[in-house]
Amino acid sequence: MKTFIPQSQSRSPSAGAACRLSPVFACLGAIGLLAGCTTEPESHLVSAPPPPPPNRAVMVTTTTTTPVAVAVATPAVYVGNTAYATSAVPVMSTTVVTQAPPALQQEVVLAQPTPQHVWLAGYWTWRNERYEWMAGHWELPPNPGSVWTAPRWEQQGNAYRFYEGSWS
Repeated sequence: MKTFIPQSQSRSPSAGAACRLSPVFACLGAIGLLAGCTTEPESHLVSAPPPPPPNRAVMVTTTTTTPVAVAVATPAVYVGNTAYATSAVPVMSTTVVTQAPPALQQEVVLAQPTPQHVWLAGYWTWRNERYEWMAGHWELPPNPGSVWTAPRWEQQGNAYRFYEGSWS
């Protein structure tokens, strides 16, 4: 024996509105998802405002020196075995500019990721015929006990010489 259960012929007003708006919500969700995919990673390079025009011509001298002997092999003994360790001499670059660097920028120091991370403060560098700000960031030292020497500009007569930062 079959039993017939009558169903309501009309929907509630909110259910009808939801059915009519579901394609709209689906489209907005897809647009939101695609818009989130276009973000770029955070950059450490921040462009500086253009400096005032110099009173005199800006002269830039950049020299790069490479050592004649790139690596020197010296014998070393490791647990009874003779091995050769090489120590490469780093390539040095010197930048000299007649325009003084701008004042250092104030930075917000973010939370330290781990106790081993060291904050490397931001600094001005010379690129593309102008000063550009390199934002500070946290970095792990290459070895325990390594000390960071910050990059700096030093005045030499009427010019400014840039010294790269390095770990020691």
